[in-house]
Amino acid sequence: MTGVSMDLNADLGEGFGRWQLTDDEELLSVVTSANVACGFHAGDAATMRRVCDLAAARGVRIGAQVSYRDLAGFGRRAMEVPPGELAAEVAYQIGALEVFARAAGSRVSYVKPHGALYNRVVHDPEQAAAVVEGVLLAGERLPVLGLPGSVLHAAARGESLPVVPEAFADRGYTAQGTLVPRGDPGALVSDPSAVVERSLGMALSGAVTSVCGHPVSIPARSLCLHGDTPGAVSLARKVRARLEESGVRVEAFA
Repeated sequence: MTGVSMDLNADLGEGFGRWQLTDDEELLSVVTSANVACGFHAGDAATMRRVCDLAAARGVRIGAQVSYRDLAGFGRRAMEVPPGELAAEVAYQIGALEVFARAAGSRVSYVKPHGALYNRVVHDPEQAAAVVEGVLLAGERLPVLGLPGSVLHAAARGESLPVVPEAFADRGYTAQGTLVPRGDPGALVSDPSAVVERSLGMALSGAVTSVCGHPVSIPARSLCLHGDTPGAVSLARKVRARLEESGVRVEAFA
């Protein structure tokens, strides 16, 4: 064994009504942490309950994936939300998921922003502080999963909340260590073999090659496997297998 451990997380429960985007049941056989949509960018009560039941049965940690209120845009549109309102909406989403997590015999173990909110709190102190306020308002001092070096993590540390740095093997990175915006060249890594090898590199060396060709430090404790990409389940299994055969312990951080 290498002495290295890595959590694998995926965005799950991203359905609504009769529409289902992710293969939740199969992905829950691979990942160790589930970022569950809480109804603002995707998800509804029945979906949250189902995913929590499945996650709890498999021993997968349940995380609240909080978002701007943007069902139509899947939470990926830039929005201007007053800090007080955002804090209340973050707490609301955590609380909603906690009901179903507890009913399944588990609990909400961490919080992760989604989409436009995730990218916004990398650099926006006001919105980051609002997310942290929402976590505190929800009543538990939950770990915050996010981009290494983000102002979100700085705000969380300021309130003595645990922080968990995260990496994305299927996303391009800038030379500054931030994600290349979706729609820009190099934003997505589509070659499965490249995703697998990038995953291993991030786990063992804490680094990745940026779109500029330079190495970037990504000291991650959790690796995100997107569930809405084609072949997501097969790719997730290949990533986990590659990590384990290389001596990396795949285990939850929470």
